Amino acid sequence: MAHSDDTRRAVRASFVFDQLTLEASAALHQVPVPTARRWKGEARRAGDDWDKAQAAQLLAGGGIEEIARQTMAAFIQQVQATTTALQADTDLPPAERAKLLASLSDSFAKLMVSNRRLMPETDRLAVAMDVIQRFGEFIAKRRPALAGEFVEQLESFGDEIARAYG
Repeated sequence: MAHSDDTRRAVRASFVFDQLTLEASAALHQVPVPTARRWKGEARRAGDDWDKAQAAQLLAGGGIEEIARQTMAAFIQQVQATTTALQADTDLPPAERAKLLASLSDSFAKLMVSNRRLMPETDRLAVAMDVIQRFGEFIAKRRPALAGEFVEQLESFGDEIARAYG
């Protein structure tokens, strides 16, 4: 069955702009997957690389920031789970535990560097939160009697920080 140029453009648009897989784009427009693959290959040979167009659309649409946020959130959850597991594992020798924590820390540092480039506004928020945490530690050491009040005020100040930087 021959498909119109409009159908071909619709499959491309679903793939590039809606970020669907090629299989999902083909199914949406009732086109066999092999036909969609053929169209994609023909377009690439003619200078229209659908994969590059899809990646550019993802970057332009801010999608990369959402992916980076999701990746960061998932990684942090895994860091917490791993840290908890390491603390609970009394059979693990301290040297091995230290190696695992160092490796985890290194991975976290690399992810942070990567995310600074991808999510500058989130990086600003992270810096602000780090400053607040450091100030809290400073208060706890220098003026322990103020620590409780500081924490109490900090909870409401966190909303202000999120509005300003988040």
